[in-house]
Amino acid sequence: MNWSEQVNNYCERVDFTFWSEPINALTNLSFLIAALLVALMLKGPDKGARLLLVILGCIGIGSFLFHTFATRWSALMDVFPILLFILTYIFLATTRFLALPLWAGLLAVAAFFPFSAAVGWAVTNSIGTLNGSVAYVPVPILITLYAFALRRSAPDTARGLLIGVALLVASLTFRTIDAAVCPSLPIGTHFLWHVLNGIMLGWMILVMHRALPLAKRPMRG
Repeated sequence: MNWSEQVNNYCERVDFTFWSEPINALTNLSFLIAALLVALMLKGPDKGARLLLVILGCIGIGSFLFHTFATRWSALMDVFPILLFILTYIFLATTRFLALPLWAGLLAVAAFFPFSAAVGWAVTNSIGTLNGSVAYVPVPILITLYAFALRRSAPDTARGLLIGVALLVASLTFRTIDAAVCPSLPIGTHFLWHVLNGIMLGWMILVMHRALPLAKRPMRG
């Protein structure tokens, strides 16, 4: 594979100059701003939340590189931090939200890959690739499953997760329709994926930070 090969995946890009996607590039600041704001809101030591904040910052940097260089190597820099955030969140959600042991968290991380492949296959064969958004469809489904599992033991956390799902579905919608609206909206809608995703990921870190392990929660009648 030629890692220097340039690719054009977004409505806003009209050539392969560095600033051909100025709005898509600059809206990656939403990830960095979200990371900074959430960092100021964290209370006490929370290595898990702080690790997620570092990855969130990397998402913004990686996405900026992709929307400026538009090469295969920068595409890898774009998607790898996102995958790392998802896997880290799954591990922490399993061990913190559900108070399961470390091996269960690792098993949940490993299970994400066949789960994602199955969902992606089903969606692609039913309604297509959704302009490349199909790879992200398993994520709101998985968050919803965690929320369902927590609906009685930790309703506040479950509610927070569902708010995250709503934000993610909205951001995925804008990512999906980017090419379709291009003829009437030359800047596209991909930049709204960035803005809403920055908000959503910051919110999800706060939900993680505020959650108590299952074993430490008060019993509800």
